[in-house]
Amino acid sequence: MSLTRRTFLSSAAAPLFAADRKPNVLFILADEWRAQAFKSQGDPNVVTPALDKFEAESVRFRNAISGTPVCCPFRASLLTGQYPLTHGVFINDVELKPNGVTLGGSFQRAGYQTGFIGKWHVYGSPDGKYGRRLAPVPKEKRFGFAYWKACECTHDYQHSLYYDGDDPAPKYWKGYDAFAQTEDACSYISDRARAKEPFCLILSLGPPHFPLNNAPAEFREKYKDRAVTLRPNVPDELREKATADLRGYYAHMEAVDQCIGQLLATLDRHQIAEDTIVVFTSDHGDMMYSQGLTTKLYPWEESLRVPFFVRYPRKLGKTGRDLAQPLNSPDIFPTLLTLAGLPIPETVEGKDAFSTRDHISFISLPVPVTEARKHGFAEYRGIRTERYTYVRSIHGPWLLYDNQADPYQKHNLIEDKELQSKLDIQLNEELRKRKDAFLPASEYIRRAGVGHYNEVTMKTGTMVSPWGDWKSTMK
Repeated sequence: MSLTRRTFLSSAAAPLFAADRKPNVLFILADEWRAQAFKSQGDPNVVTPALDKFEAESVRFRNAISGTPVCCPFRASLLTGQYPLTHGVFINDVELKPNGVTLGGSFQRAGYQTGFIGKWHVYGSPDGKYGRRLAPVPKEKRFGFAYWKACECTHDYQHSLYYDGDDPAPKYWKGYDAFAQTEDACSYISDRARAKEPFCLILSLGPPHFPLNNAPAEFREKYKDRAVTLRPNVPDELREKATADLRGYYAHMEAVDQCIGQLLATLDRHQIAEDTIVVFTSDHGDMMYSQGLTTKLYPWEESLRVPFFVRYPRKLGKTGRDLAQPLNSPDIFPTLLTLAGLPIPETVEGKDAFSTRDHISFISLPVPVTEARKHGFAEYRGIRTERYTYVRSIHGPWLLYDNQADPYQKHNLIEDKELQSKLDIQLNEELRKRKDAFLPASEYIRRAGVGHYNEVTMKTGTMVSPWGDWKSTMK
């Protein structure tokens, strides 16, 4: 069911003021779950009955993106409502040092009980060698989250470390960490279901992020020999690899779906689903060999676009509906605050996605890292509208896709000079608004004082690709 912004706001406005009590917030964050991996989006491989039901009851932002599709930049944008060049985390494992009120701080100041369970990944590792990934996060670096069972970063799902509050001794989740973390989240909800103060809980799960061979055995067995339908933009020579990886990807997804069902059942059991904002989203997607690429970092749809489902029966009802306007990572914080009836801090750059008239999302990768540097990708900026993706590398116009006519992005329209010029004007306006000079990656590295990244990011590379040849600026 499609719904315009005007019609949606009109239909949703009446129940907004019916409840006196502030709503609870349950924010479920998966890692590397791309927007295409749902039956509603035409993926016949995925088995997610709980999410399918939740999606059917939610407002779905079909053009939600991770504007800088890398883990730490997304999480810093979630917590600050700012773009990466503002909050400073434009590369993985740089410490977030907020220059304004954070999401946890906002809800805590509004009288909420706040909690965070799972993967954090904004404490950073100044040594440049991931030295803090398994270290305890100091209380002042938790940014307003009082209940704390988290780890900076681990993807060892069957032997997953975490810290409990201020206890400096590491503990380990029992079995598959997503299951154990979900159990803990359900206990948190149960303990606070009848409390006077509402709660704001973030459950940050690691799967379906790789490694793809460590989902619970029962789920891996389900996908062991299963045929997999691949996206048409996976090259023929990579079909075997893509099939093997996707089996592990979908096994993780089905396991996480079990977690979603358990969480929603807990809300129902305590009769608080009506007054709880529940969000399901991901920090970025995964190419999974589409366009011949793996992981994230890239401005193609499989990396860039993420699911964003929000259910709040008291205000939004439970009739599923689609909204077409783009939603970007910095928009999540102000959108949650507005739904909860809370003010938006002045330092927030994002917009409430329900009321914005901005139909453009900004795309940015200031510093190519990890997989991107292996392929010689240059730093880029771009825009994602309801119809088009337009991206400029630092060398000039690069990618232009009509996502409605060409959903698998197989036909680069960059030679359509009239369309490219029109979108370039819009991109330049976004750069102007953000005071983004679009500098070489080395300059951002120098300014941020993270010189330990020089060796791994500043390497020369070239790439011959279906999208044109260019010389990387990674020198």
